[in-house]
Amino acid sequence: MATKPDQPTCRFSKRISFRWLTTPAEETTDTIVMSVKDWYVDLRIATATGKIDWAIAGQRIVESQEPLKVTFSHELDSHNAFETIDCGTFVPLPNGDALEMGSMPRHDLPGAPDKEYEEVWRELPFREGPEGPKKGLSWVLESDDGDLSNEEGSVTVKKTFIGRIWGTYLALRQMQIQTRRKTPSGDLVVKKFGADASARREEWESGWKEKYLVGEDAGALPSMVAGFDGEGVGSWRIPGEKVQVQGKTYIVRAFEETE
Repeated sequence: MATKPDQPTCRFSKRISFRWLTTPAEETTDTIVMSVKDWYVDLRIATATGKIDWAIAGQRIVESQEPLKVTFSHELDSHNAFETIDCGTFVPLPNGDALEMGSMPRHDLPGAPDKEYEEVWRELPFREGPEGPKKGLSWVLESDDGDLSNEEGSVTVKKTFIGRIWGTYLALRQMQIQTRRKTPSGDLVVKKFGADASARREEWESGWKEKYLVGEDAGALPSMVAGFDGEGVGSWRIPGEKVQVQGKTYIVRAFEETE
């Protein structure tokens, strides 16, 4: 998940190991993270069960370069940990991997106390996609939930993130209840509660193939198998613009084309 100023703005990483500081390092998931510029989509599938271990998506904010310190917002979070500050410090390892160090809630302990952790990440080459060798499209889109900026009360949102780097595609969806209230000073405070997430992961193999389809809403998630009209053209290339994907409106969060 780490990057340097002279690297491309897209990163495709696989987690190699994880450990709480009191436990040995292990890897019990198939975890990949796709980052396009300042946005990321992260899916972790438990290898023993084939179920979602963790699904998260949001912004990737570089706090400092030396050492590299990155904060990740959780706009979608299957652990329902929206208010947790997710900040990791990355240190390069001799073999080229990156060691991420930080702290986060440990949900398997009563009260989910914050504990220190270490994760090892490995950047992977981009999978060849339909554009052919050594080139491809990369993007992250977020569902357009309408203008909720001044609404108070509870709103139910079907939050969806979809992302692609060349020949790898991820789609995540979570039903969220957002409770919104204004403070006496007029500021809007938003609290989120998220239900279980659904996920789709597809890879290009002379055509788009499903690798994971997990969760009750997974079958309704957008699929590259069906194709996206207008992908990579016009508004798709402009962050902040809105595009249509299989009948739904999405906001372009990041886009890059490599030729």
